[in-house]
Amino acid sequence: MRSRKLAAALTGAALFAAVPAVAQEQFVPLLVYRSGAYAPNGIPFANGVADYMALINERDGGVNGVKLAYEECDTAYQTDRGVECYERLKGKGAPTASSFAPLSTGITFALTEKAPGDKIPLLTMGYGRSESADGRVFQWNFPLLGTYWSAADIIIQHLGAVNGGLDKLKDKKIALVYHDSPYGREPIPLLERRAQMHGYQLSKLPVTAPGIEQKAVWLQVRQQRPDYVLLWGWGIMNSTAIKEAVAVGYPREKMFGVWWSGAEPDVLPAGVGAKGYNALAMNPAGKGFKVHQDIAQHVYAKNKGAGPESMVGEVLYNRGVIDGMLRVEAIRTAMARFGNKPMAGEQVRWGFENLNLDAARLRALGFEGLMTPIKVSCEDHEGSRKARIHQWDGTKWVFKSDWIEADNKLLRPMVDAAAAKYAEEKKITPSKCGASS
Repeated sequence: MRSRKLAAALTGAALFAAVPAVAQEQFVPLLVYRSGAYAPNGIPFANGVADYMALINERDGGVNGVKLAYEECDTAYQTDRGVECYERLKGKGAPTASSFAPLSTGITFALTEKAPGDKIPLLTMGYGRSESADGRVFQWNFPLLGTYWSAADIIIQHLGAVNGGLDKLKDKKIALVYHDSPYGREPIPLLERRAQMHGYQLSKLPVTAPGIEQKAVWLQVRQQRPDYVLLWGWGIMNSTAIKEAVAVGYPREKMFGVWWSGAEPDVLPAGVGAKGYNALAMNPAGKGFKVHQDIAQHVYAKNKGAGPESMVGEVLYNRGVIDGMLRVEAIRTAMARFGNKPMAGEQVRWGFENLNLDAARLRALGFEGLMTPIKVSCEDHEGSRKARIHQWDGTKWVFKSDWIEADNKLLRPMVDAAAAKYAEEKKITPSKCGASS
């Protein structure tokens, strides 16, 4: 009798211990904007992230057996609402939310002050503070795949190449039409530095958010007649800028947008007038990648897609899928060290900092050709800084360049200096980046 009771007790204990392992979930908060002036760009990105989370649950049963629980909070691209969403969602999970992706440089600036205390990493893929590439100071920020300084540097390199060398930019006129916000002002230090080096004339033309009214700015463009216009816009500002360029007769072939100004919602509203417009491409458009086949089979075939299947493959949808994958792989990397269970924010931070997605791993994940390999370190929270130029031919995006890598020999001293200044202002002791970091 005693043996049977002991066996029953042990069996019950084993069953009890097994239940939480099955029931436990990894909480992933999703800051989105499906409403407001920027919704046309925010929606495809949000759908891409959500569909990838659904794919991991439906195809794989979660990450190493741990299901993903995700919840959206709509910020409408407003900093105050973004902070409110963060505060509401940060306590969910075990014991904290795994990570946040603000999808706004303004929200990123605000959360950079909060993340260290809350011990929750920020994924700011292709946006945020450029100096946060220095992980020694910005230990909780991860501007993976490129900062705005990298983006601006790539565009200037491309303009130098098409003119026969960077020295040929001397006395050229380059105008920056930018969203008058932390986002739009981010590339200015790099563009000014390159202007000093190569002798081009830089004019800065701010546009008040949301960017519906730009006539005065484009009258200045017509008066100045710059050789090139760089567009640092978002949402409705982008299509409005292209329409205004048409109105003043500025060639779209001479316009180059950042990677947040080079998606379908930016060109389609301008109709035929958008033909010839150029932009950076962090990732391609199209749904001919293995991950899209998996999403179709395991998500949309089960009627679990976040939006219309016709949106799958758009530039920003694909970027959302990449964003979701990076967050999942940071969790998976963390689990390799801390065990197959829900990860706290501090553990996921370690996962981001030790992320290493080489060509073979990207192929296994179904992302071959969709993004470049990336390897993150304590010193380098950017991990990769490459993009291509693509051009709108009236119906689709066509690549006009191979991958161009930002010049880190130029960028890194700027990053280090700005990060050191921030550390001094905030009284931060930079990490020594030892083996245990």
